This record gives sequence, structure tokens and C-alpha cells, in this order.
Amino acid sequence: MSFSPAHTVKAILGPTNTGKTYYAIERMLAHPTGMIGLPLRLLAREVYQRVVERVGEQAVALITGEERIVPVKPRYWVATVEAMPMDIHVDCVAIDEIQTAIDFDRGHVFTDRILKARGFHETLLLGSGTMANVVKKLVPHVEIIDRPRFSQLTYAGSKKISRQPPRSAIVAFSARQVYAIAELIRRERGGAAVVMGALSPRTRNAQVELYQNGDVDFLVATDAIGMGLNLDIHHVAFADDTKFDGHQSRPLTPAELGQIAGRAGRHRHNGTFGVTGGTENFDEELVVQLETHDFEPVRQVQWRNSKLDFSSIERLRHSLEEPPEDRTLTRVPVAKDQHALEFVARNEAGALARGHDAVKLLWECCQIPDYQGISPAAHGEIVTRIYSDLKRNGSVKADWIAEQVRFCDNAEGDIDTLSNRIKQIRTWTFVANRKNWLEDPTYWREKTRDIEDRLSDALHERLTQRFVDRRTSVLLRHLKDKRMVSPEINERGEVRLEGHLIGTLEGFRFTLARNDGDVDAKGLRSAADSVVAPEIGHRAERLAGSPNEEFVLATDGRLRWRGEIVAELAEGDSLYRPRIIMLADETLTGPDLEKVQDRLSLWLRHHINTVLEQVMTLEAPADIDGTARGLAYQLFENIGLLPRSAVADEVKGLDQDVRGKLRKLGIKFGAYHLYLPLSLKPAPRELALILFALKHGGIRQPGVTDIPHIVLSGRTSFVVDPEVDARLYEVAGFKVAGGRAVRVDILERLADIIRPLIAIDAGRPYAGDLPAGAAEGNGFRVTVEMTSLLGCSGEDFASILTSLGYRVRRTPKTAAAVPAEASAEVPALEASLDAVAATVDPVDEPAVIEPPAPLPDVAEGAVPDAAPADAAPAEPEFDEVWFPGRRNSEQRRHEPRGRRDSDAEGQQGRRNDRARPSGKGPRRPEGEVQDLSKARHLQKGKGRPDNRRPDDQKGERARFQPQREERKEKAFDPDSPFAKLMALKAPKGQ
Repeated sequence: MSFSPAHTVKAILGPTNTGKTYYAIERMLAHPTGMIGLPLRLLAREVYQRVVERVGEQAVALITGEERIVPVKPRYWVATVEAMPMDIHVDCVAIDEIQTAIDFDRGHVFTDRILKARGFHETLLLGSGTMANVVKKLVPHVEIIDRPRFSQLTYAGSKKISRQPPRSAIVAFSARQVYAIAELIRRERGGAAVVMGALSPRTRNAQVELYQNGDVDFLVATDAIGMGLNLDIHHVAFADDTKFDGHQSRPLTPAELGQIAGRAGRHRHNGTFGVTGGTENFDEELVVQLETHDFEPVRQVQWRNSKLDFSSIERLRHSLEEPPEDRTLTRVPVAKDQHALEFVARNEAGALARGHDAVKLLWECCQIPDYQGISPAAHGEIVTRIYSDLKRNGSVKADWIAEQVRFCDNAEGDIDTLSNRIKQIRTWTFVANRKNWLEDPTYWREKTRDIEDRLSDALHERLTQRFVDRRTSVLLRHLKDKRMVSPEINERGEVRLEGHLIGTLEGFRFTLARNDGDVDAKGLRSAADSVVAPEIGHRAERLAGSPNEEFVLATDGRLRWRGEIVAELAEGDSLYRPRIIMLADETLTGPDLEKVQDRLSLWLRHHINTVLEQVMTLEAPADIDGTARGLAYQLFENIGLLPRSAVADEVKGLDQDVRGKLRKLGIKFGAYHLYLPLSLKPAPRELALILFALKHGGIRQPGVTDIPHIVLSGRTSFVVDPEVDARLYEVAGFKVAGGRAVRVDILERLADIIRPLIAIDAGRPYAGDLPAGAAEGNGFRVTVEMTSLLGCSGEDFASILTSLGYRVRRTPKTAAAVPAEASAEVPALEASLDAVAATVDPVDEPAVIEPPAPLPDVAEGAVPDAAPADAAPAEPEFDEVWFPGRRNSEQRRHEPRGRRDSDAEGQQGRRNDRARPSGKGPRRPEGEVQDLSKARHLQKGKGRPDNRRPDDQKGERARFQPQREERKEKAFDPDSPFAKLMALKAPKGQ
């Protein structure tokens, strides 16, 4: 991690159901790299799966205390807050549920991350609004962003447990209470799922799925549902309002009650809360606080010094007890890891901790969590044994760890027995995931994970058997008419009746299975309708209350909910407001259809505004008017990418202050494009491609579904498909140059490489070593750096340069031999020519002089019989030097003189222009010979009549000189070195 500029730290604060976590995930994925720290292993696994679905398994790492999945080159890291790797540098860092910083056991870790965890470009702190004051004090430069709740929360009073409405969560704070309430609901209402913090993540997931998929309509839980779990809960009932926090039994604070009650209502679906089971009604003041989410602000958070001194145990103790310097911070009570440290220090293992590495290892052993909740002494014994083995043997003894694991490897027993075994195996899963603690860590990781999974599955089965009456549950879900048999719909959408497949249900469309001839199709359809109609209505209800993360817009323009296609996009009134066409049977009608359409429309607007957030701000930017406002709006209309040639005049008219304002909006002035760098990420470009295609040719046209895969692959250029509309490549962030599409930002980097090269004339003296690629005459040669950047070479690369307006001069690499009789005189004459030319006034030289013919032709004429007649001619090698095409307006901006029009403004080009006289043409490239027959100052009796270009040079760029007093031309001397050199180089016989 590293500290970032002040404006990049944002605190996204608000109550539950505000989409904070979803927003953080979207922002993280908008960057090339990112990391998110979450409060629960369960939530970390959920977010990991969601990110994997978006970017692929090889791009995402998952790190928790008991699980470690790290591919070769991950781009995104999902971790619990305690397990976040703080030595990894990423662009975006997010910390979720920062209000946990007040917790006695874990609070100091969250405080440390608030203070130190930073991304290069963006840092997000997510949590309750009660943390606003504390965050401002701890991070003075933070930007506070309040997010309102999507739905309303109202108090519903008191009701009996047996009369709670469907989709209710009943909250208690002890295992005994939870089991008793679940047993009562099983008898009265068919069954309930159970969620407690003591359950393993796998068991909790299975129980949550039992509730989410509608097998049961009730959830009995502890305050474990108050953090991170996104559930379809309509009502929360408190069966108790006090809890044991590990130190004492105490009433829950209003903020804690609000965190739990806020789980009622998802997104736009309003929720209610109340009391049950003998709990007294909440007083009016508390109800107002819970309904308005107005709670006392947090004034202090837990803190513990993280800069520890490992030189000795005593110094480690002192560093842990160091008091905070800020009054906002309060030193955490003695934690379990400190108790373990004290225990080890008092026994013989403490004598092994000598030196920095030994003390640091001891502290790592003390970090082993006490999942079993045993006494400090019993936990200290485990820590002592592990540390002693590591110091004496280099690893924990395999026999001892095998004995501990074998004791847990038993899936028989009741709920409490299985729960205790899961707690024990989690300890050894944690140990197995430490680096170099075991001789064969891979084996033990797989072994402990397998045991924990089997124990968790067994516990889920025991809970289901005890608290869910499946027969009653099925009847309540599916059968309105008790005379009907029970139909079944599995996870693949298969609808079965008495074991026979009658069709499949995908989203809101039912497809009848093929008739084999022996089955009554009409009867099947009738039975299917009786099943599908309630199921579709139920799905509509669940979709209407689903969180944003359950929806996905694919590259084919179809909206998927929980992986199933429910709608597709069509052209709308404006580019950013496409229409949604439902893909549903006639069964989905009336209010259900309206709810689904409203929810999908709301999500689509939110998705567009989030993914294209930077583009949407350009529609009506504040403090900008005139031409600049017009430019911003054109960028908005073109989804964040605009060819510079289209607005060249407008850009030239902008002063630096206005440009600065536009840059603050994220706009970059490139040599070829005006664009928003953040909008060039894969997610914004994919969405831009869909929106553009809807307005121009439709989603089904070639390229719309293929180009996003190329963007995600990271390729900088590729061969264009002639069947694909070239505009699609532009919208996707590529410029079609020659036969290839080149990424816009890569073109700008190429311009940055070429710009300093054409500012240098390699034919003139230069201080220091010439940069690679510099050439005479302010040209350049293609380098490996250029071809590597674009991922192509040869003719492909040449076609790109040609399309950008560059011209090439090709000369043979090896000069041919001159006639024998001239070989001794030519060097001397050429030296004399150079000396004479140096004395000529440059004002009298022509602006551009064309060479007559290349020297190789002369040499070939001199020795026609040099090679055998039957020998094949060798393939000539040429030196290619590229020059800017001066009539290309885009390329002039690419040259040093035009660098004032780009973001990469430099001084070298302007110095070069000032150094060259205004009337002098470009320096003749090395290897070209002056055509003396056209040198008018050498022709007797002929002077230049005026300042206009001669007729025989009208193909060259016009450069007019100011009127000058004519000079008398010198007579041509046949004995001069110029005349002799011309005679030597002329073909024989002339």
C-alpha cells in the first residue's frame, strides 16, 4: 500500500441498503488493479465469486485466515480486513464496514486500515454515517459522500412469532433462543433457516440459500445477518434486545439495532421491523432513530500500535501497550493474542524467543484465532506447542497435527457436536494456510478443507432435518389447490411432475418439453401452467427486490438476472436511454410485469451512470461555458472519445485556463483524440459499444460481441475485420490505422516516442548520444520500442505510420562502387564541395532541392559486367527513414512546432524551429546529392526574378521568402570542383 493524494480518499457513508459495497466493486473493477477488504470470510467469498464472474478466475485472488487462492498474476485482491496484504501496491483500495473499528476484539485492525491502506488512484472507506466525524479527524483530506437508503424502513409493532409475515427474519442472541424459535416455526409455519456466527461459512451459505430460494419463508438468526449478508428480507422481528458481547450482557445500542433492522427491504422494496417473543415495544425516540437512521456519532475507535518492536518479548509488550497520540483513538483492551503472548512468555517456550526473527515468529503464532472460544490457558497451550515445534524442528510435527485433525474427522453426531468439531478444524485450517509452518502444507490445506466441508454439509443437513418440514414447505410454496400433486423445479429450471420432465423455465419464459408420443401434451401444458404461473409471479417479486449485483448486461445486449435472460435492449429515445424489451411469457402480466420493468429500468440507469460516471459529468459541467462547454458536450455525445481532427479549430481557440478546467474533468488532449482515460477501461468501452450499436445498426451486427473480448485481452493493436463497421472500433477505444486497429492511448504513447526524434537532426552535431531511432533531416527510424508497443512490425507497422500521415524515404543500405578512374578523386572533390557549400549564403539557396538520381544507378552503369550472367540478383536492403507529412493537419500537431496543441507540451521543438532560419528549407537527408543543374545561383546570367517558387518545384511545399535586393550571380566556372564532380558522376558518353 502507499499513500495517495488527498482528493483520492473517499468515505462512502450511509445506512444499510445503499449499495455501498456494489459501488466499491464497480469502482475497483474500473481500475487495472484493486483490493477490497471485507469484514467476514463469508462476504469475502461472495464478492470473490462475483468478481470472478466479471473478470475471470486467473485475475482474482482470495485471501482469508482459512483460505488462500492466489493465481500467477492476479489483478484484483479480495480479502478479509485482517488478511489484507499491505505490501501490495494497487490502483484502488476499498475497506468495507469501517464502523467495526469500535469493536473491542477486531476494531484496532479496521482503524489501522483506515489510517494506512491506500490505493494509488482511489481509496474508498465504506460504512455507517456515524463514522463521519471520526474519519474526518483521522483522515483530514477525506471526501465524505453520503448515500441515502434506497427504501423506507418503518416500525410495525409487536406480533407473535407464529404470526410473523412471510420473508421475515427473527433475531435472537443465543443459540438456545435460536433453536427454540426455529422449532416453533417448523411446527406452525413449515420451517425456518438458521444463521449464526458460530456456524461455518459453508453451513451459513447453505442455510441462506435455503431461505433465498424459497424453501422456507422464515429465517432465525443472531446479529450475524447485520453485516454483509444480502438477503431478501421484508420484515425483521427482535425476539431480544440484549446480548453477551464476550465481556458482559448489555442492551444493544440504537446503531446496532439499526444495522440489524436495516436488513429489511432490499433496494426499492420497503421494509418493516418490530418486536416479538415477549420483547417490550421500542419507545418512540428509538423508533424515530431507527426509521430516520439518525444515531449518535462515533467519537472514538479502537487502536493498537502496529509498529511493533520485535527485538525482545519485553520490547514487544511495551510497543503493544504504547498509548495513542490522538484523542480520537483509544487503546484496545488486552486482546486474545496478547493473552497468548503472556502465556508463552511465562513458560519454557518463551526462552526460545531470542532475536528479532524469533520474537516475530512468536507473535505470528499468537495471532492464531480462538475459534473454539476456550480458556486463555487452553488456547495458550496450543500456541506454545506450535511455536516450540517451529523453533526446534522448523515445522509443526506431522504426527501431532495428524492427531488433532483425525479427532475432527467425524461427520456423525448432533448439531452441537458437529458445531464444536467445525470450530476445532477451523483452527487447523488456519495453521495449514500459514507459510512454511508444515512440512507438506498443500496436503494439509486440502485435508482440513475437505473435513470442514464435510462437517459443514452434515451440520446443514442436521439443521434442515430438525427445523424444516419439507413436505409442508413444498405445499406452502407450490400448491394452492391441495388436490394437485407436488411439482418440482430444480436449479437448472427443469419443471417435473411426478418425476416426468414437462419443460424448462428460463427467466420468465417456459418451454414445453418435446412430446415423446406417450404423454398427453395438453395435460402437461395444463399442469405446467398451474406451476409456472405462481413461480413466475414469485420470480417477479424476487427480481423486483433483488440487489444490483444480481443483474448483468452481456455484450449481446441482453439483461441477465441471476444468470438467466429476462430482457434485451433496443434503441431508445436517446443514446443513454435505451428501451428494455421483456423476454417473458404471457403469464407475466399486470403489476408483476410493471414491477419487473421498473426494477430493470432503474438498474439500467444506475448501471449506465456508474460505469460511465466520468462521461455523464460532461453533459452539463459546472463553471464551463462557450467553446469548452461545447467540446465537453461533444465528448458526452461520443461516449468519452472524440477525434481531434473533428474539433481542431475549437481546441486551438482554448486558452490554458480553460484547458485546465477541462483536464480537471478528466479530459486528455492527445495528438489524435480528445478522450477520458478512465473511460477507456474494458467495462466502460463494452457498455459504450452496446449503446452505440443500438443506435447504429443494432446489436446483432458483426463485431459488437467480438470486440469486447479483444479489449479484455489487453492487445494494443490487431487486424481489422473488413465486415465490421469501422466506427465500432473507434467506439471501443481503437483507431483504425491502415489495416489495423490501434488502441487510442497506445497511439498517444507512440506519438510521445516519435515527437522528440523528429525534433532532432541526426546530421548535425548533437551533445551526447543520439536517442535510438533519430535520423537526419528531422526524420526517424522505426525502433523495437515502437513495434513492441503496437504489437506489430514490417508492412503492418508501415501501414499504420502511412495512415497517420508519415512519408518514408528508402535508400540502399550499401553504396555501390564508383568508376575506377573516379575512385581516387571523388572523396577529395566531395570534401572540396562541402567546403565551398559552407561559404554560400543560405539565403540564396533554393528552399527545396531535389536530388537527380541515386548513386547506385551510376555505379551500376559503370560496371555492367561485374557479376556473372547466370547469378540471381541479391535482394536489395534499404534504409527506411520516416518524415512527417507536412500537409497532414493531425501530423503537424505531432511535430515539435505543434506540441503546444497537445498535453505533452515541450520546448525542444520550439527551440529547433527558432534555430532554423525561416526561409531555409529542410536539411537534405544523408545520401541525397544536390542537383546542380537546378541550382540557379550557379547558372550564368540567371538570377531569381522574385520571391516566388520556381515552376519546376511546385510539387514541393510552398515557402515564400520576403522581397530581397537581387544579387549579381557569379559566372559558372568549368574548372570548379562542382563542375568536375558533375563530370565524374555523369554516365559515359555524355
